[in-house]
Amino acid sequence: MIELFIDGASAGNPGKSGAGIFIKNGRDTQKHAIPLGELNNHEAEYEALLHGLQLCLPYKTSIISCKTDSQAVFGAVEKRYIRNKQYAHYLAKMIPLLDQYELFFIKWIPSKENKVADELARKAIHLT
Repeated sequence: MIELFIDGASAGNPGKSGAGIFIKNGRDTQKHAIPLGELNNHEAEYEALLHGLQLCLPYKTSIISCKTDSQAVFGAVEKRYIRNKQYAHYLAKMIPLLDQYELFFIKWIPSKENKVADELARKAIHLT
């Protein structure tokens, strides 16, 4: 099973933003700090998911367990629906990626359990 931890961060609303992606495949790990430019926090969270989905495509035949501390991202994946139409374009990008995976699960976790992805997202802000 592949564990995918994602987080988005923004220094301002909007402000410099970054995505943190931490992938665990047994003892192998990947860490990605991805600068995103000027976004608000919700946009950064959705961008983190999109980048995470793309980075996990080589594992699409494996079980992917995604963990996020964003209620908005969790709900969007679970329901395949985004209430705020401002973010609807993220759903349009997300669904085709999700449909490529045999088994993809998402779980909401508290921020304290998502520290590695959070640190990577904050690091990415400074790379912008």
